[in-house]
Amino acid sequence: MTRPVFRLTRMVSAPALALALAAPLAVAPIFVAPAQAFFGGFGRIVYDPRNHAENLVTAARTLEQINNQIASLQNEAQMLINQARNLASLPHSSLQQLQQNVSRTQQLLNQAQNIAFEVQQVDQIFQQEYGALDLSIPQQQLVADARARWTNTMGGLQDAMRVQAGVVGNIEAQRVEMAALVGQSQNAVGALQATQAGNQLLALQSQQLADLTALLAATGRAEALVEAEQAAAAEQGRIQRQRFLTPGTGYQPGNARMFNN
Repeated sequence: MTRPVFRLTRMVSAPALALALAAPLAVAPIFVAPAQAFFGGFGRIVYDPRNHAENLVTAARTLEQINNQIASLQNEAQMLINQARNLASLPHSSLQQLQQNVSRTQQLLNQAQNIAFEVQQVDQIFQQEYGALDLSIPQQQLVADARARWTNTMGGLQDAMRVQAGVVGNIEAQRVEMAALVGQSQNAVGALQATQAGNQLLALQSQQLADLTALLAATGRAEALVEAEQAAAAEQGRIQRQRFLTPGTGYQPGNARMFNN
């Protein structure tokens, strides 16, 4: 008796086909004699349903393992890509611009007139021109010292205004740099770029604080010179008033000759 030969006319997935073939075997016992191969005519292999179902299940499991390995490799590749992005350096640097702004402000402070921002020079000039006045100082020297103090005050006020102008001039450069850094931070592809953009924004704030410190120093210097001049002028006025009120030697009688004999 010739055994029937089954042909697959439709393509189905391996797990579905395995379940479809294995289900009847699990429900009812099969009283089929083991398949045998015989050779007649051209010869052919007899189809064994149980063996075919087991092969499909094995193939389905193998395919599932391969898919899991592929997914694992994809995850590892994505992890490496993310790590590379996190290690990417920020292409923009604002260090040079910030250093230029600080350098301009520093140059204005170094150009301070008459009295520089230097402790020893301040002590020396204050001792010479703003120290205690003496009644024995000639009137001409008093006038010269008052003129020097007025010159220092006017120079300090001018220096303060120059520093103010320099700080205001840095505002536009700071605005442009801030916009660039914010854009770099928003477009950062990784953690390192975002961190570097944040650090440069902090550096920009530090440069702004440096400008503010310079402005306060120059303004405070000018105010101190005004107050020092007023205090010295008050002391000089006291000395001149005391000189005026101090009695002189008075009239001393002497011999007079009206005619030369």
